[in-house]
Amino acid sequence: MPEFLGVDTSNYTTSAAVYVSEENRIYQRKKLLPVKEGELGLRQSDAVFHHTKQLPDMIEQLFCENRIGVPKVVTASARPRNVEGSYMPCFLCGEGFARSYSAVTGARLYNTSHQVGHILAALYSANRLDLVNERFIAFHVSGGTTDCLLCDPDSDNILKITEVGTSLDLKAGQAVDRTGLLLGLCFPCGVDLEKLAINADRNYKIKPVLKDGNCCLSGVENKCGTMLKSGEKNENIAKFCLDYIAETIIAMTDYAINKYSELPLVFAGGVMSDVIIRDKIVSRFTKACFAEPQFSCDNAAGVAIYGYLKSTGEKRCL
Repeated sequence: MPEFLGVDTSNYTTSAAVYVSEENRIYQRKKLLPVKEGELGLRQSDAVFHHTKQLPDMIEQLFCENRIGVPKVVTASARPRNVEGSYMPCFLCGEGFARSYSAVTGARLYNTSHQVGHILAALYSANRLDLVNERFIAFHVSGGTTDCLLCDPDSDNILKITEVGTSLDLKAGQAVDRTGLLLGLCFPCGVDLEKLAINADRNYKIKPVLKDGNCCLSGVENKCGTMLKSGEKNENIAKFCLDYIAETIIAMTDYAINKYSELPLVFAGGVMSDVIIRDKIVSRFTKACFAEPQFSCDNAAGVAIYGYLKSTGEKRCL
């Protein structure tokens, strides 16, 4: 069976995945990078160390626990975005493994960006890979990005991505994690912050701050700190944070639609796995596509799919 191997070594997660095209199935193993209690992430040197330690484990588990053949194509996410100067040392771990694997096995080698991997994973999860043939709007919302992106078909990179809007200060994932630490949660805080917010007993009227399609989220952290000092319940603070992010993304979406007209909407990235944020967006844009949680957070699934699309030339709904 044709198998396509993908690796992704982001600033949060070590992941490896194999796409088996005849089954249209992804086999995946991934592990968060360890972060000390009370801290908001890792230095790049520490991320590289942990990827070097964890990636062999992920590869061993992936191939030992599943009946997978030897992939003839390997793809790595070698940079955060497909733009000039986009670089993070942590991605060298996955890229180095892919190059070595290709040299030893003769497998065809491809590189893509972490961002393209996220979008393709969301398309695969939503059964909308056919969208690589047309123009659509994608959001990549995570610890390092809050980006609204115009995506067009591209023969070289599968997707040509043009930035429509971004955060001018704090990213959505940073707002989630900083609020979570403020409330005594452990990094990464998304899952536990959502659990708190579900039990909130207040609703908030949110007015997002937008400047030409770009958002500002630093006010979320400040407001949550003020709410905590005033004695507001943790559950309500968590709800305010997530509602603010949701309303901000809705406002950015409205801006993109007004600029480019109605286009398919795709939401990717770890923050998009939050049920509260997702439900608010879906109530406004009923046809929006979301990835399942395992394909929302950092993963290698879309990277493996990229290798399939590049090597076969297939651009269709799988």
